[in-house]
Amino acid sequence: MAEVITMPRLSDTMTEGKVAKWHKKVGDKVKEGDILAEIETDKAVQDFESEVEGTLLYIGVEESAAAAVDSILAIIGNEGEDISGLIGGAAAPSAGSEATKSEEQPKTEAVETATADVPAGVEVITMPRLSDTMTEGKVAKWHKNVGDTVKEGDLLAEIETDKAVQDFESEFNGVLLKQGVEEGAGAPVDSVLAIIGPAGTDVSAVGVSKSAAQSSEKPTEQKTEAKTEEKTAPAVDSSSSERVAISPLAKKMAQDKGVDIHSVQGSGENGRIVKKDIENYQPSQAKPTASAPASSTAAAQVAVNFVQGEDTETPNSQVRNIIAKRLSESKFSAPHYYLMVEINMDKAIEARKEINSLPDTKISFNDMIIKATAIALRKHPQVNSSWAGDKIIHRGNINVGVAVAIPDGLVVPVLKNTDQMSYTQISASVKDMASRAKSKGLKANEMEGSTFSISNLGMFGIETFTSIINQPNSAILSVGAIIEKPIVKDGQIVVGNTMKLSLACDHRVVDGATGAQFLQTLRTYLESPLTLLL
Repeated sequence: MAEVITMPRLSDTMTEGKVAKWHKKVGDKVKEGDILAEIETDKAVQDFESEVEGTLLYIGVEESAAAAVDSILAIIGNEGEDISGLIGGAAAPSAGSEATKSEEQPKTEAVETATADVPAGVEVITMPRLSDTMTEGKVAKWHKNVGDTVKEGDLLAEIETDKAVQDFESEFNGVLLKQGVEEGAGAPVDSVLAIIGPAGTDVSAVGVSKSAAQSSEKPTEQKTEAKTEEKTAPAVDSSSSERVAISPLAKKMAQDKGVDIHSVQGSGENGRIVKKDIENYQPSQAKPTASAPASSTAAAQVAVNFVQGEDTETPNSQVRNIIAKRLSESKFSAPHYYLMVEINMDKAIEARKEINSLPDTKISFNDMIIKATAIALRKHPQVNSSWAGDKIIHRGNINVGVAVAIPDGLVVPVLKNTDQMSYTQISASVKDMASRAKSKGLKANEMEGSTFSISNLGMFGIETFTSIINQPNSAILSVGAIIEKPIVKDGQIVVGNTMKLSLACDHRVVDGATGAQFLQTLRTYLESPLTLLL
């Protein structure tokens, strides 16, 4: 019996998806796990695998076209099976979106008019939306100059978003005819980034503000014919200039587990990363990560020259602007309150010393705090929840965001499924992500999905402070320095080591007693580290 495959919801903010590429055509045999298509969401391009076996009988969304979530993407069934009823039956949901279609129709007509001046064989590349909050991008560096030959997969430019600097690869072959945005300048999402086509083509008449939809509406017969002769290329992670050969299943597993594929040694053909490599991956076995390009580091640094008696101005970076917006929204929308507790860290110090005496092991107090926090969240799920207007969302996974200072402010890389990670895994992941955060080498998906956040200023000698909640989290833990001072123990004044923690809570989600109970559990884990094993 035929199965209707619908456009999947691949992110929490996705409302429609675009088919970047079909890997199967009508009449092809499909096995469970085969890649059907590459789906472009509002955040990234993801491989979409089939969950059923059969023959591809119908394609509901053409390549380069978009469709709403849950609309028909494809139909798989037995060869020769009659699916007219399914296609007809699908008309009802489509008809239910008549309003959407009628709204989009004028846009399509405008696109056809606007693209009339695009010469044949020319491709208009627009500023991509590389994160769900991105409204404009800045070209940190061009890797191709006007007149250079460009091949599919070549690195065109480094794009600075509101979260990170990401490599942007070409999807087309040709010659770079125009750079729509100068190096160091910014431009809105969907404005012209570059134009690629045959050498010598006059593109002076091509508009400077065409949308991504415009290029997708152009005839693509030549492109499609060329691509059908190509072999399916290995999945590539574009956050680094180094192309990584990895199977689609291994790539998805790595994303789910928060594993940096650049640190995984592949055991497949020609070093290709396969499923077992991700399953057996240990952070301590990570390959040395290539240093970030100098341009990325430079882009992350802001030079400020102070002249006596003279005011100077520094334009805000994308990161600084989004930090200001997010923190303001959080502070003024979520009713914050604060709980503080002082922890005796004597046993934690002893435990860390013993752990670090093991071969090839070195963990920090921050790693211990992250681990203890994750286990405490498992016992207090209300703290691992989010406010959503008319409901509270209780998160199924414990993903701890760790605030990292960068020259432009701070970012919060996320440790996925932190409660299931060992000390050494936490240590390796934090070091890796903190290093890449400072050079803007983090991927967008590595800074999304947190359910709780930790900010640690103890290394700066700060004894106590409070933080603004990183929404949509409902709480954030502020960690101070470990201070040696007199304490009362068994009725005697002795020298001890204490650390102050501050928990900022969203009162809409976390009541005072709930926050206090969470801190009590966390205190137990840190003052008696062996309890983490119970």
